[in-house]
Amino acid sequence: MAVSVEGKPTVAREPAQLPPAFVVSPLKSKALPNWALKGCMAITGTVGALFLAVHLLGNLKVYIGADAFNAYAQGLRTIGEPYLPAESVLWLLRLVLGVCLIVHVVSAIILWSRSRAARGKFKAKRTNGLRSWSATIQPISGILIFLFLIFHLMDLTWGKAVAAKGFVETTTTQSDAYQNLIHSFDRPWSAIIYVVMMILIAAHVGHGVSMCVHDYGTMGRRWRAVGVVIAGALAIVILLGNASIPISVLLGVVK
Repeated sequence: MAVSVEGKPTVAREPAQLPPAFVVSPLKSKALPNWALKGCMAITGTVGALFLAVHLLGNLKVYIGADAFNAYAQGLRTIGEPYLPAESVLWLLRLVLGVCLIVHVVSAIILWSRSRAARGKFKAKRTNGLRSWSATIQPISGILIFLFLIFHLMDLTWGKAVAAKGFVETTTTQSDAYQNLIHSFDRPWSAIIYVVMMILIAAHVGHGVSMCVHDYGTMGRRWRAVGVVIAGALAIVILLGNASIPISVLLGVVK
């Protein structure tokens, strides 16, 4: 204990402490912060959702007839001609979608692994409700959607392995995409796979779009509610529109 000049004992004072906001965290900062990863997922997820909506409009041409659907498939390869080389716009779209897919998947894996590490041995309690279950299956549905994408490309774009017999590749000069689709969905197992995957894609997109509203910084209750409604409507449209095609082929409505 210190003694003053007058001989009276004095109490040693502790050094002044800074407010928590000014204290440098001892934790090592991450090269990719969570907010950046969530932003990447929101942007790439929005691009994917818009692609699905536009792709659905093209797919629904199957109800107009073979000529309209074949012209749509061939037109994708001739966009920009004669000012741009054949298939250049299509390959640009593929490149953008491919980059978005990679960024989306990598960001999701990093966020998921960090969440698991932060949780430790304790498991979060899941609440009841559709949103809770859709959030729970997001990682699983994401993996299945990625595998389905490969299956879909092999079936109706590349004509490899799982494609139906008699597959005809679409080029800038020919297209038989309509018959390729009919032959594929004439196989019940193929049609069932597509319908089931449309359900998973709708659930994945619905939850993802509703979360994008928050990740973009929208905090108001009203705007978040609007985002949920838009997400639900988009998910239902994607589900009913795409799933109706294999069902229609199986029932003989489209043939």
